[in-house]
Amino acid sequence: MDRELDPARLGDHVDRLFRAAWALTGSREDAEDLVQETYARVLARPRFLRRDDDLGYLLRVLRNTFLNEQRTRSRRPRTSPLPEGADFVEERATTQPERAHEAREIYDAIAALPDEFRDVLVAVDVAGLSYREAADALGAREGTVMSRLYRARQRIVRHVEGENV
Repeated sequence: MDRELDPARLGDHVDRLFRAAWALTGSREDAEDLVQETYARVLARPRFLRRDDDLGYLLRVLRNTFLNEQRTRSRRPRTSPLPEGADFVEERATTQPERAHEAREIYDAIAALPDEFRDVLVAVDVAGLSYREAADALGAREGTVMSRLYRARQRIVRHVEGENV
């Protein structure tokens, strides 16, 4: 039974999509752009869902949008880095800078994971999907999701412990 995706309820998922996008991109600014592009695509025309819940569908669109942007970016010429000693604008100070640093370190580690591990970790740990929902959204078996999630978590732990040692 098909049902139409309700545009009025899409705002309910912004936070989870943003966290998922940040984990995919490794950058807060790129995550904001990715979420905006995802919503632009979804709202461009009516969407009908068969078995999916709204969040699972939006996560799949987010992931596909991210992969399309990666492919497009890989075809563009590379730019050169800024010269040494260039003046940079400092980022906003947060109320808890140590937590912001920890979050950035973890999101960087997630973004560096291989695709199959990153996608599962983002779906379950960042977006909060169940194993079954993640398996449906990613087109994988539930056991595969659990296995990849375990390995992804282990890689994140090793990365963070390696940074702090």
